[in-house]
Amino acid sequence: MSIRSFSCAVLLLVAVCCAGRAFSTPPEPSGPHLTDIILTTSESDLLLFGELRNSVTSAMEEGLYSGIPIRFTFFVSLEKSQSGWFDEELASLNFSHTLSFDTLKETYVVETEENGGRRQTVHSYPEALQLLNEINGMRIIALAELAPDTKYRLRIKADLHKKTLPLALHTVVPFISWWDLDTDWYTVEFMY
Repeated sequence: MSIRSFSCAVLLLVAVCCAGRAFSTPPEPSGPHLTDIILTTSESDLLLFGELRNSVTSAMEEGLYSGIPIRFTFFVSLEKSQSGWFDEELASLNFSHTLSFDTLKETYVVETEENGGRRQTVHSYPEALQLLNEINGMRIIALAELAPDTKYRLRIKADLHKKTLPLALHTVVPFISWWDLDTDWYTVEFMY
């Protein structure tokens, strides 16, 4: 093999490696984050769907089996964009999801506050986590309140609640300090 052929082969190999990196997808964030956020409409309302990922740490799971429920609060804000002026807030909502473990029945209970509240009992931890992390058809605002051909911005954030205990118990139950987590704001801009 000549030096020229070898040089061409090395350049081709480097180009293929660099191209693979340029088109690869970025890694998923390691901390808690919102994903798969979808806004859609029913006949009368704007609805929100989405998922929270990487939300439960091993310390939180340990606390769950010790009788401490896991609770997330979601904050949602809908604004109407107005050029040359402050954006107008049309809706500001918050709702919670709570997961608890019934040690006697060995079942998981998931309570979701959105859309009138719902309580579900399941036997599988992965199924309980899926229910805990899903936002499934949260009603944001009536369509009658939205103007056609107008720009809107929806922002959503999740706060993974820190349990507060009396000061003396913090030394007995040290994993509670890991519960103070939240996500960044996730923003969706759309035209109606």
